[in-house]
Amino acid sequence: MDLHLNGKVFIVTGGAKGIGAAISEVLCAEGAAVVIAGRNAADNAHQLSTLKEKGYTAWAVEAELTRVDDCKKVVDFTWQTCQRIDGLVNNAGVNDGVGLENGDPERFMQSLQKNLLHYYVMAHLALPALKQSRGAIVNIGSKVSLTGQGHTSGYAAAKGAINALTREWAVELLPYDIRVNTVIPAEVWTPLYASWIQTFPDPETKLASITRHIPLGKRMTKPEEIADMVAFLLSDRSSHTTGQIMVVDGGYTHLDRAIDVS
Repeated sequence: MDLHLNGKVFIVTGGAKGIGAAISEVLCAEGAAVVIAGRNAADNAHQLSTLKEKGYTAWAVEAELTRVDDCKKVVDFTWQTCQRIDGLVNNAGVNDGVGLENGDPERFMQSLQKNLLHYYVMAHLALPALKQSRGAIVNIGSKVSLTGQGHTSGYAAAKGAINALTREWAVELLPYDIRVNTVIPAEVWTPLYASWIQTFPDPETKLASITRHIPLGKRMTKPEEIADMVAFLLSDRSSHTTGQIMVVDGGYTHLDRAIDVS
C-alpha cells in the first residue's frame, strides 16, 4: 500500500534509538524526509549515517527537549531547511522509575519535564506549519497509562496526560484538518530493553516469563511494528482517524494473559 508520504517532512523526537529509530527509518523508506531531534550527538550521528547510507533524506538536530529554546531550534531548523512540516512524532522520553514511596516532589516534576512537557511545546511550535500542510501529530504513549506498573508515578502521570492531550488536541485542531492520535507500545524489543533484561541473574528465564504473557505469538513487539502504525497514522490512508489511542502490543494490555493458544 502506498502511504503517499513521498516528499513529506516529519519531525521525530528521540528518533535516533529504539522505537524512534524504527519510526525514522520506516518514514524514510516510504519516501519522506525526516528530522531527528535528540540530546545525544553521537546517537544522532549514528542514526543519520544509517539513513544516509540507504539513500534516505534526513537531518539530525542536537536538542535537549526539556528546554523550550531547543524545541524551537528543532522546529525552526525544519522549516528553514524544508519550508514545510507535514507531521510531528512526539516520541522522546524515559521510564525513569520515579515512584510515590521511593521518589520525591522534585524528581517527579523532572519526570514530567522529560516525558510530557516537550510534547506540548513541540506541538505548539510546529502548529503554524501543520496548519499549512493540514498535517498530523502522533504521540507515543505507554501501556502504563492504561494499566499502572508501580514505582513509576512520574512516567505514568506523563503518559496518562498524553492520552488526554491527544483527545483534547484532536478536538481543538478539527478546524484545521489536523489529526492527532497516540500509539501505545507495551513490551517492545529495543536495545534498551535488551540491556535491561541482562541485569537479571537469569536473563533468558526473565524474558520467557514476560513473553509467555503476551497473547499473540508469545513474543515481544518489534519496533518496526510500532513504526508501521505511526506511518499509517501520519498518512492520508488514515484520513478519517483522529483522537484515537492505538495499542500495538500483541494483546498484552487488553486480552487475558492466561490465554493458551496451544
